[in-house]
Amino acid sequence: MIMEIIKAKNDTDLGNKAAKLAADYLKQAIKEKDKARLLLATGASQLTTINELVKQDVNWEKVEVFHLDEYIGISKKHKASFQRYIKERFADKLNLKKTHFIDGEGDVQEDIKKLTKEISSSPIDVGLIGIGENAHIAFNDPPADFHTEDSFIRVNLDNTARQQQVNEGWFDSIEEVPKEAITMSVHQIMQCENIISCVPYKSKAQAVKNTIESEITNDIPATILKKHRSWSLFLDLDSSSLL
Repeated sequence: MIMEIIKAKNDTDLGNKAAKLAADYLKQAIKEKDKARLLLATGASQLTTINELVKQDVNWEKVEVFHLDEYIGISKKHKASFQRYIKERFADKLNLKKTHFIDGEGDVQEDIKKLTKEISSSPIDVGLIGIGENAHIAFNDPPADFHTEDSFIRVNLDNTARQQQVNEGWFDSIEEVPKEAITMSVHQIMQCENIISCVPYKSKAQAVKNTIESEITNDIPATILKKHRSWSLFLDLDSSSLL
């Protein structure tokens, strides 16, 4: 399988279907290796999937979790903090083997070094990778770096990505949105054994169209996912409306 597109009625149906597939992959990894590694995306578009995933019958004590990105200079207590998002919606609800948080408040290079060591020790079995309104994956905004083999990188956020965070209610204005972030690189994302992209909502329709119908280009970062050996793209009626 290179790419599979699964259409759902709405975001709830999408989240249910995607969570079941993610759980199946995790259970298969546990069966084969007695452990599994999961990579989580965050943001409004991932909420229904994460809400359903915590309900799945997985031996969570054997699962390690990473997440994709974090703003630099934001407090863990801020409502937009991705550490807080993962902790409250996922990690605190399950007895996980371990959760590897990205810390945007401390020494950036030291945190990148630590995370790189952790993620390099074993493959990620399932990566939940959303697609942004500018077709970014994680915070790899266009033009994304398709060449670096660093696992995590420091990036500048473009205004489209920053405005999306305002539109979703995480910040009151674009001036409040940090301009820098730590993100998992495109190269590292592509090392996942299986990638599941949950992309609901009308606001993502153009990005979905561009991703599916364009050649692979770093100006539309999500197009790189079409090269992955096991990519499942979940769409609802709104996000698939331009296809």
